[in-house]
Amino acid sequence: MKKAFTLPTCKTCQRIFDDLQPEQLGCEVVDIKAEGISAEDLDAMKAHAGSYEALFSRRAMKFRSMGLADKTLSEQDYRKLILEEYTFLKRPVFLTDAGVTAGSAKAQVAAARDLLS
Repeated sequence: MKKAFTLPTCKTCQRIFDDLQPEQLGCEVVDIKAEGISAEDLDAMKAHAGSYEALFSRRAMKFRSMGLADKTLSEQDYRKLILEEYTFLKRPVFLTDAGVTAGSAKAQVAAARDLLS
């Protein structure tokens, strides 16, 4: 299994996809806005990442507007928020049987390159 979770309108995701070309490496590309994130996929991501918090984006505009910055969130809170609102998933996410990478930091993109090859 190789899946890439992205937001096609995100310039950062577009740049990373242009670089890695996951479609040519046999990845199923999932548009998280149009298709959403399934509980099964999120749970598989968590199994590799170790926590839902590791997959959670604090940069999402709704993070502050919903007052989440002032709250202490549990793992179940992170899971619920990501499933309800796609913007809370760090992106892009590359998920394979061997592991997962989430985010656009250089180290994450390098790890994704290794993971997909």
